[in-house]
Amino acid sequence: MQTDTSENAISGNSASTALEQLLKLFELDYLQPDHYVGQSLDLGFRNLFGGHILGQALVAAGNTCEQRNAHSLHAYFLRGGNPHAPIHYNVDRIRDGNSFSVRRVTASQGGKAILILSSSFQAHEEGFEHQMDMPDVPPPESLARMVNTARPVPELVPAAAEPQPASDLAIEIRPVDPVDQHQPEKKAPIQSFWFRAEGPVPGNQALQKCLLAYASDFGLVTTCLRPHGVVYSQPDMVTASLDHAMWFYQDFRIDDWLLYGIESPVAGHARGMNRGNIFRRDGTLVACVAQEGLIRRIGGRG
Repeated sequence: MQTDTSENAISGNSASTALEQLLKLFELDYLQPDHYVGQSLDLGFRNLFGGHILGQALVAAGNTCEQRNAHSLHAYFLRGGNPHAPIHYNVDRIRDGNSFSVRRVTASQGGKAILILSSSFQAHEEGFEHQMDMPDVPPPESLARMVNTARPVPELVPAAAEPQPASDLAIEIRPVDPVDQHQPEKKAPIQSFWFRAEGPVPGNQALQKCLLAYASDFGLVTTCLRPHGVVYSQPDMVTASLDHAMWFYQDFRIDDWLLYGIESPVAGHARGMNRGNIFRRDGTLVACVAQEGLIRRIGGRG
């Protein structure tokens, strides 16, 4: 399980930019067959960012299935990760069929599982195609970028946070209808924002998908908070990503503008459901996402 820090980008330091740090984090160390080790990063919070573990787990799975393309992942967050300890990724090769391969990855620290991910890979295959239309929203150039601070996602930022230069953010985000983090008003449980990597990203589609898995954790739980007029930074709020699913359909580049359209169809029992679609700028739907999150006021039960 993640804590209320589940929607952060990575802050840079004097040694390298945030994007360079992020790319290095996706270079897992080989320990033995089907066993890899990834490094963590302390963002100043209690636990690891969930997208960090998702992306690295997909890298580990892909390392054992390089001839096929990842088309889906399903993950459960079990415990908050320690941002000061390495993460071990053990891969089980569940099945290799004629068209599909399935891998299960267990991410652990200190001998305890923090995430279980199942991912499926498919050989290239043509078939029927259709998609929904991209939301009609203003282009990214007409929108203000999300305020840059020491905690790059504003809903997690205390009012006294010190600003940092824009170049210190790994992911640039431009929301269409942002929430005022200090005086939130109730809004419909939908939102859209443009995002892209804060610089060129090398690599094939396998790396692009792992980075998109990382970025797909942004904005989901915030959507089911919108109709209630609350935000992460409120001292009485505790939130967590409980599970995460993702399906890939078309190629894309994470360093080109992508539009994330998210809706929350229901909330109840201290949980909120969120689902999103990610589009290329030309309107092509490249990935679909679903996540359930814990949304609880301190002192409440759920």
